[in-house]
Amino acid sequence: MVALGAAVVALVPSLATAHGYTVAPKSRAVWCKEGEVGNCGQAQYEPQSVEGPKGFPQAGPGDGEICAAGRTEFAQLDDPKKNWPLSEVDAGQEFEFHWHLTASHRTTKWEYFVTKDGWDPNRKLTRADLEQKPFFMEPSDGVVYPPQDTYHTGKLPKNKSGRHLILAVWTVADTPNAFYQCADVNFN
Repeated sequence: MVALGAAVVALVPSLATAHGYTVAPKSRAVWCKEGEVGNCGQAQYEPQSVEGPKGFPQAGPGDGEICAAGRTEFAQLDDPKKNWPLSEVDAGQEFEFHWHLTASHRTTKWEYFVTKDGWDPNRKLTRADLEQKPFFMEPSDGVVYPPQDTYHTGKLPKNKSGRHLILAVWTVADTPNAFYQCADVNFN
């Protein structure tokens, strides 16, 4: 019985070893990890574990659960009533996106979506709140990204001003999941 229990534990992936979060723009999960925003549930301990089904926007986490990747232990990341700090960015600027990875994954792509003009930050994020297509996509064609800091440079949307939300999606090729990170920004 003990051997069977050990075998089952060995087959279940550990959240503690999973997987990655955005440092730039600074995600809600990182604000929680750093203690800048309180009452964040598991996000304060495991910002790298905000992982849910891939295929966004056609599939993936449901509307209102996007920032938490559809996982109840990260539900606080979807709470629009929290005082989420804003990262200051310039519309149209070249931006260096920065992910901190804590586990290796074969990668399909990295995508960045932004909210539409008129988005209501007092409501939970839905697909209808986001521009239809990502404003930046970095293909990876199955490259394995080991635990490291990963950077790629792309242009932020040029016709944005004021408060918006950027949704970063890291789609991995070696699992049925992707990693979701929401960052609140102010376009100057």
